Amino acid sequence: MRSRIEPMPSVHPPAMLHPMSDEVIVVTPPDEAPQWWDAALFLAGPTPRSAEVPSWRPAAVDLLRRTWTGGRLVVFSPEPAGGVVPDYLGQIGWEEAGLHLADRIVFWIPREPATMPAFTTNVEWGTWHRSGKAVFGAPPEAPRNRYLAAGARAEEVPMADTLAGTLATALDGLSPGARRTAGEREVPLIVWREPSFQSWHTAQTAAGNRLLGARLEWVFRRGPGRRMLVYWALLTRMHVAAEDRVKTRQIVLGRPDLSCVVLYRPGATLDDTLVVLVREFRSTASTVDGFIRELPGGAGPADALHQAVEEVHEETGLAIAAERLRAHGSRQVAGTMSAHRAHLFSAALTEEELTGLRAAAGTPFGQPGTSERTWVELHTYRDIRTTQTVDWPTLGMITQALG
Repeated sequence: MRSRIEPMPSVHPPAMLHPMSDEVIVVTPPDEAPQWWDAALFLAGPTPRSAEVPSWRPAAVDLLRRTWTGGRLVVFSPEPAGGVVPDYLGQIGWEEAGLHLADRIVFWIPREPATMPAFTTNVEWGTWHRSGKAVFGAPPEAPRNRYLAAGARAEEVPMADTLAGTLATALDGLSPGARRTAGEREVPLIVWREPSFQSWHTAQTAAGNRLLGARLEWVFRRGPGRRMLVYWALLTRMHVAAEDRVKTRQIVLGRPDLSCVVLYRPGATLDDTLVVLVREFRSTASTVDGFIRELPGGAGPADALHQAVEEVHEETGLAIAAERLRAHGSRQVAGTMSAHRAHLFSAALTEEELTGLRAAAGTPFGQPGTSERTWVELHTYRDIRTTQTVDWPTLGMITQALG
């Protein structure tokens, strides 16, 4: 079972609380952020240590005002309006909050050791360069940026060598924005746009619950430019309507939904029924041989039914028509840990198909060009039920399909 994800279009919430209009709002410390926006950006980088040295941020804001289209853009600029930081610890807290709220963090680093050494910027870059939100920019002549630039290339962070190019790269990932209000603002666009997040958020909203706050703890991305978000984890704060209380410190782990298929050949009894399993090495396995036995299946850009057909062929070599698959609905697979669901299908096999699968038992399958390698196994339901061949969710899906 593998996860093959393609970039997904932006997903907007169904209710637009404010009309869409293009505007740029600059927020500086100690001011608080507005209660809603379509996109948010943080201007990270060195701040001049002397009033005689001009800041790069006014030019950045001017460029943003002239080029932004996509609703309300909030720009967090860490330079106080008066140019003086009256509360150092308060400034740290303000910047930390703004970095978490931002959909994009623009690192523009025109480093000058004497007047703009960018020591704080180095720390912020180390904290955020793997977040999926960072954009890196620096003039070619700026010194002591080679290490940061190497990290940007290694993580495939978007890069540019002019301020205009850096901002254009950042806006390319923001527009069009998505309207978010109150606690929703704390979910960055990289997660908000994902169907896996929208499915979870829609279910919670339908239950009457409200997202009061969230913090992005982790993302796993891959593909060209690492633009494909596969996993995400949010630390959430929720108002639980049925109990009228606030639930805090809960991690929501999200990933794309799965399509899983129970292929079986009926036996004289239910226990004698043969079920097709796929054996695959998984680093998460705590089994005796280090392999996982699971149903043919996986996640991808196709709809659940056609994804099921594709996965069966890829992982077992069996070509099966979509109309032969019986749908059993969808459920969460591990509700205490992850928000994703499995769409379950089943199909009874012919004796000829069973013979073909037996013959393929020693042949590896999987997606060409990847590390995926699967092996076909046949097990009786009795064996699956009475041994630790599969995990509990897989046993449950098999039982539901055969029952």
